[in-house]
Amino acid sequence: MQTTVTFKKIDASSSLKSYVEKKLDKIDKMLDRPAEAHVVLSVEKIRHIAEVTLKDDKFKIHAKEESESMYSSIDGLAYKIKSQLIKNKEKTRRHLSGNKQSIKDNSIDVITASDSPDSLIAE
Repeated sequence: MQTTVTFKKIDASSSLKSYVEKKLDKIDKMLDRPAEAHVVLSVEKIRHIAEVTLKDDKFKIHAKEESESMYSSIDGLAYKIKSQLIKNKEKTRRHLSGNKQSIKDNSIDVITASDSPDSLIAE
C-alpha cells in the first residue's frame, strides 16, 4: 500500500508516521489489490484529528476520528477503516453470489387488505 502522511499544525514525527504505517499494513493484508492511502494528522486546540482516504480501483473509503491523543485517534481510525472494508467485502460477496439483499435487514411486516384495523389493535 502506498501511504502518504500529512501533518497539519503539528510537528512532523517519525514515530507517528511509523505508527500509521504499521496500522495501515494490517489493513493492507485485507485488501485484494494495491491501494493508496492519504492520511492527514492535525491538531486543533486539544483535539487530535486523524483522517484517511483509502482509494482502490473499485472503491473509496474515507474516515475521520478525533480524540485527546493522536495515538488513540489513529487506533480509532484503523478500526473504522477495518469495519468499512469488511462491510464492503460482504456486500460484494453477496452481490456476486446472486443474493441481492441490501445491507440493512428489512424485516417490516406487511399489512394485507384482509387485516382489519380492529384486529390489529386487539393484538
